Amino acid sequence: MPEKKLYRTERLQVMLDENELELIDEWRFDKRIPSRAAAIRELIARGLATNELPDPERMAKSTDYTVTDEVDTDSSKTE
Repeated sequence: MPEKKLYRTERLQVMLDENELELIDEWRFDKRIPSRAAAIRELIARGLATNELPDPERMAKSTDYTVTDEVDTDSSKTE
């Protein structure tokens, strides 16, 4: 049986703080997922498939949405 080939043509940039990235990496390694991109796709698929979570509150800015409840208030960091 031939392998199914996926053609991904769109790139999505997501900015994360160190804590958010660490949580995703820990989850990825625990689940033995081969890459960060694959882990993010799996987390998105799981999030879209669940109806158990309430709808998010409407917030004014994209920076109001976080992976964790912790907020990084160190604005001196540059990337």
